[in-house]
Amino acid sequence: MVLEAYRERVEAYVARLSRPFLDWSPNQLSWTALALAGAAAAVAAAVRWTTPLLFLAVAALIFLSGLFDVLDGAVARRTGRVSARGDFLDHVLDRYSDVLLIVGIAASTFANPILALLALASLLLTSYMGTQAQAVGQGRLYGGLLTRADRLIVLMAATFLEFDFSLPWPWAPTEPWARFHLGGIEFTVIDVALLYFIVAGQWTALTRALRVYRSLSKVS
Repeated sequence: MVLEAYRERVEAYVARLSRPFLDWSPNQLSWTALALAGAAAAVAAAVRWTTPLLFLAVAALIFLSGLFDVLDGAVARRTGRVSARGDFLDHVLDRYSDVLLIVGIAASTFANPILALLALASLLLTSYMGTQAQAVGQGRLYGGLLTRADRLIVLMAATFLEFDFSLPWPWAPTEPWARFHLGGIEFTVIDVALLYFIVAGQWTALTRALRVYRSLSKVS
């Protein structure tokens, strides 16, 4: 998944979606995205004591959080309010959103805590390599196997599938809590998503680091 490659193709649609929010400040939209991510994390954690059917709400909140995260930049550009301060705030809040979502989902008991920890480390390293490139004058890097748009889509799909598999469908697992077994190993759909974050995140971080390193001139 490399959704970043389709950024230009969806710009027109994002511009249309941004019209009702042109009176908002970009920072308000960024904070709203964080609040929605926090709500998604809280609802995911509540699954621990309630029902996995709440994952439907988690998927919807992740979608809304991602939508507002896209809208803040679109509104800033359309209203001439692009600023270094706003860009910095957006990246800071994005990192907090990432942490909240992974921690909340890990607390649901539907995620292996070790996988959640490794996935979080991979996500943060991916983002760090992108901003570090900018810090050394190479420009912000967004490419790779795991951009922020990719991981939000993956998380939204995984939480939705956990909701779907918790319903009494013929394809749902026979054991409670939507768990599956493969070769004696127990896992959930969310565990698979976290494994993808670990592998794709490390690959993205390393390729970004290598790309920047090669582009820098040698110092004698």
